Amino acid sequence: MSRLELRAASGLAGLYALRMLGMFLILPVFAVYAGHMPGGENHALVGLAFGAYGLTQALLQLPFGMWSDHVGRKKVIYIGLALFALGSIMCAMADHIVWLIIGRAVQGAGAISAAITALLADLTREENRTKAMAMIGGSIATTFAVSLVAAPKLAEWIGLPGIFLMTAVLAVSALIGVWKVIPNPTISRFHSDAEANTRRLPQVLKHPQLLRLNYGVFALHAAQMAMFTVMPLLLKSIGGIDVAHHWYVYLPVVLVGFVLMVPAIIYGEKKRHLKEVFVFAIALMFLAQLGMTLWLPSLTAIVIWLGIYFIAFNILEATQPSLISKIAPTEAKGTAMGVYNTCQSLSMFLGSALAGWLYQHYNSATPVFALCASLMAIWLIVSWGMQPPLPVKTQMFHIGEDWTGSASELSAKLGAIRGVKEAVVLIEERVALLKVLQEGWDEAAAQQLIAETN
Repeated sequence: MSRLELRAASGLAGLYALRMLGMFLILPVFAVYAGHMPGGENHALVGLAFGAYGLTQALLQLPFGMWSDHVGRKKVIYIGLALFALGSIMCAMADHIVWLIIGRAVQGAGAISAAITALLADLTREENRTKAMAMIGGSIATTFAVSLVAAPKLAEWIGLPGIFLMTAVLAVSALIGVWKVIPNPTISRFHSDAEANTRRLPQVLKHPQLLRLNYGVFALHAAQMAMFTVMPLLLKSIGGIDVAHHWYVYLPVVLVGFVLMVPAIIYGEKKRHLKEVFVFAIALMFLAQLGMTLWLPSLTAIVIWLGIYFIAFNILEATQPSLISKIAPTEAKGTAMGVYNTCQSLSMFLGSALAGWLYQHYNSATPVFALCASLMAIWLIVSWGMQPPLPVKTQMFHIGEDWTGSASELSAKLGAIRGVKEAVVLIEERVALLKVLQEGWDEAAAQQLIAETN
């Protein structure tokens, strides 16, 4: 990567991390602290407040990305960060649960994920884009782990309003960083590998393998939000642990989850058993949720089930984007990821809203975990018939700006190269997208054909 690409990738990864920090920091403490404010005795409203962020995120994520194609990436990112900061301030100042719901909805309206991805694509060459995307993915995973451990202590020091104010400050800092640190792209164009295209939505929405993965991310994150709607309350009531010390539980289970995730992913990718690892992780997640439904007599039981949960969660969170990349049609990868991310955001709203309603009406966490276990059982059945993905990766090459040859002929020539499973030349984007075998494909032949276009 060039210095400019490294600057863009690291800066946007940091921006993504700062924005996600605002969501993750409240995850392990929201239910307890929101329950103490006026109106918070109604757990259904607490669940709505917890998930309102996801609803507006789901509604605006794809439109904001498309809007950035017309008005500019940075303009949309500035507006999104300003909305996120405004919503954070509203949450900090909220004196009733209803205002907290409104503030969380405004926070989610800063739906800039697609615009950030598009800007990253503008600022990186095709051959380096996967590395840049991986930097963003790594920043999200790190932020999630740090937040689970840091949030309980932060909540003790500055309370939930203080966390929201800190989030607003971070959002403003990120806005300044975009202005001062992130380079301006010399050319901004649509990128099929990174952005959603409405013309390709029917192709993606009818794809049976992608539908399985879309349900999967929905189930995974609906269960995550449902669990964290009630888990802080259980740690306090069953475990007898004050909120400030909940990190004593989260730290070891998160670490175990990360450590055991790595060999599982390596085994799945290198030994070509990704489907088996994936289905095993879903079964493990089902076991964790079923255990929480049937047997939570003590803190020890909570720790055991949470440990199993985080092992499964980390494997699933890491493998699903990889599966999307392998399975999605080459020219519709960005659209597939856009639909996938929208399903994830929508699930955050529905998971927490349903959990709050169930806890309010039954005064027990058991129905909440039963809901989560049911989602996992359906996912296990749905994923059982999934076709094992080919051991492929995506390669991108830039087509010369002045090349006037036939895109269909070049696509056919590239597709005939040994080890190439799919090839498409998108002349309006000046890019050739190839899905190739991870080992044994003739890269030199592809580069020779691409060189002839420059």
